[in-house]
Amino acid sequence: MYRFKLLLIALFAMAGANAWAVDFKFDAPPFAGTPVLTIPGRQIVGGEQFLPGFNFNRDTLVFNGEAFQMGNQVNFANGLANTLPTGGANVIVLQTTDNDNNPATPFGASNAADLIAARVTQPGAGVFIFMNNDLNLRELAFSSDLRDNTSDIRILARFLDPMGQAAINTLPNFTAGDFRITSVPEPSGGALLGAGLVVVSVVLGWRTRRR
Repeated sequence: MYRFKLLLIALFAMAGANAWAVDFKFDAPPFAGTPVLTIPGRQIVGGEQFLPGFNFNRDTLVFNGEAFQMGNQVNFANGLANTLPTGGANVIVLQTTDNDNNPATPFGASNAADLIAARVTQPGAGVFIFMNNDLNLRELAFSSDLRDNTSDIRILARFLDPMGQAAINTLPNFTAGDFRITSVPEPSGGALLGAGLVVVSVVLGWRTRRR
């Protein structure tokens, strides 16, 4: 009976620790179902997810490394365009929010990708977070080659809040811990809890049969 109680405590402690954590998952190949990779020049694909209330201390952006061709580990960089490493990063947070010293002109995914490409010298696919000043919010995008200023781009997500200057102020808060790359799609926290409850049911059934 004592061991059974310990099992229950462990399961519910695990569930409680992860009850409010959210993994925002990106498993499908970014350009699946589109012809953009066969079209010359840069193409930008939308259809992004809307992400409300991203919490830096709790939530994670999870990518299937095989589908995104990003390898198996996060190589993270966060900074102004002229401070980014020239090679190796596959996850970038761009703190620069203007490419022409004119805040009235649009700054979107293509502008952000151009600034990154002007700095990066090593080829490779990757994702980047930037401030879209047309929408007044942060976006997450994928580039088929961060070094190439003609590479195709897929907008993966919009961070719905905060907006404006408050959103810009959060850009330095992103760390490598906010991202994860996996080799296969991961089960959700709910699925893990469900599996734990199945184990409890099996144990209960076994104890009942013994009695």
